[in-house]
Amino acid sequence: MKVLAAMSGGVDSAVAAARAVEAGHDVVGVHLALSRMPGTLRTGSRGCCTIEDSRDAWRACDILGIPYYVWDFSERFKEDVVDDFVAEYAAGRTPNPCMRCNERIKFAALLEKALALGFDAVCTGHYAKVITDADGNPELHRAADWAKDQSYVLGVLTHEQLKHAMFPLAETPSKAEVRAEAERRGLSVANKPDSHDICFIPDGDTRGWLEERIDMTEGEIVDPTGEKLGTHPGANAFTVGQRKGLKLGRPASDGKPRFVLEIRPKENKVIVGPEKLLDIDQMRGIKVSWAGLPIREVETGDVFECTAQVRAHGDPVPATAWMEAGDEGRTELVVRLNEPMRGVAPGQTVVIYQGTRVLGQATIDSARSLEWDPAAVS
Repeated sequence: MKVLAAMSGGVDSAVAAARAVEAGHDVVGVHLALSRMPGTLRTGSRGCCTIEDSRDAWRACDILGIPYYVWDFSERFKEDVVDDFVAEYAAGRTPNPCMRCNERIKFAALLEKALALGFDAVCTGHYAKVITDADGNPELHRAADWAKDQSYVLGVLTHEQLKHAMFPLAETPSKAEVRAEAERRGLSVANKPDSHDICFIPDGDTRGWLEERIDMTEGEIVDPTGEKLGTHPGANAFTVGQRKGLKLGRPASDGKPRFVLEIRPKENKVIVGPEKLLDIDQMRGIKVSWAGLPIREVETGDVFECTAQVRAHGDPVPATAWMEAGDEGRTELVVRLNEPMRGVAPGQTVVIYQGTRVLGQATIDSARSLEWDPAAVS
């Protein structure tokens, strides 16, 4: 096949491209320029999509003997990922920019351009697996190495996108093996640190970054009954589950710490309470999509068993789920957890599985503990 290898400048994408070449495909490497600050450099494992990463990607392609290009997607990245991130926080939600980047950049904009140029597939260094069923339909599954599994952040991929996705690291048992292979192949990125944190906030100070972009107005901090406990400098600077930085000045009646339970930007309120109220029993999700063809129960509206995951490396929790009519005529995914999940926030993504198979995903619109009724706060 004619394969476009997305080269991040890291060891995973370099080895994935090498395996695609070794498998006999006609491979072309491309690095996505996503930053609007071309002078940006890495600081250890912080940041990605920098000049340094672009150079590392070029060196890998040179060693593999494949063509190398840089595509400027910075405008699309700003609109679809960075601006979306700011808008979600301004609305009191906690977004996942990596999900948006995979959905709108790496497997929408990139794949769209690749197909237009005659490529058959896009190859990436994600740890996940595409399996074709008896009828030739693709399914997304967890990678062999669950510790490195990245199927969660790929849960936004559609049936059509999975048909053109290639993940050569799917069966690799460990990251150590990938690094060893890179060493054997003479790839200079063999020992390069993995990137983490939000790529466009390389110093890790999300609160400080947001304060420069969102108007902050002083408001009330209240308890689950609505009683005022203190004030805050701006509700948008807080996240569900946060403990530090509340500055209430007086302890709770039981002497235990308080945590952020909910953020209400329209009312400019932050609701805090005991840790146990962070345990969520049910979620409702919007913007639902299915990774491959939806299972039969989705079409019939029946309840089905699944496991639910809300973080890239979070533990999956047994659950039941179903589709249900929601507000404004939209159809919502309801996920009822068999055991509580801690600190789930609107704006996060819930990905549902059956065994190793990814069924689909939704953006969490509401999450509730059966022990607490948010309507009690007026």
